Amino acid sequence: MLTVAQLLGPLARYRTNEAVVTTMSVVRPWGILSDSDLDFASADSAMGHAADLALGLALAQPARKVVCVNGDGSMLMSLGTLATVVGSAAENFILIVCDNGEYEITGNQPVAAAGRLDYSGVADAAGFRVVYRFDDARAWSAAVPEVLSVKGPTFVHVITEPGTQGPIGRSPAEPARYLRHSLSDWSKIMRTALGERS
Repeated sequence: MLTVAQLLGPLARYRTNEAVVTTMSVVRPWGILSDSDLDFASADSAMGHAADLALGLALAQPARKVVCVNGDGSMLMSLGTLATVVGSAAENFILIVCDNGEYEITGNQPVAAAGRLDYSGVADAAGFRVVYRFDDARAWSAAVPEVLSVKGPTFVHVITEPGTQGPIGRSPAEPARYLRHSLSDWSKIMRTALGERS
């Protein structure tokens, strides 16, 4: 089982020009590790839809890898997205599911079938080209360069420890820069970083 730091640290270390979409319990920790204009916090009343948003970004930017760091609860809310990803054949899309068994930022309520649902097995059955499962920090750290470079769509199931992140807001008090801007303003910043016209 990995801590969130063990999950995100190697990803931040090996990340180059990939766009990274985060949601729920990893939003703040990722925003503290990474201060890139190519980061996007999908945490504004859109629980369950970070993977959808990230897939749209991958389809719009086929020359750039797009990584979505999703929660297990969020993934469970939109399992149909797995079929959409496979149907899109987005070779540049990487979907990481952080499986801590809880809806962490809403009060640590248990996710249905926590500890029993095999997200990597579901992704494999859906037809993802590449599927990984990690519950060991060293194995994950060693595999990150391959995960970021392999031709996808790619699914990564990582077993993580529950944390204590509370509700996420957008305010000057937030430690992550992408949470100190409104969603509208950050969307403009990211569009500029992606080289798209406003």
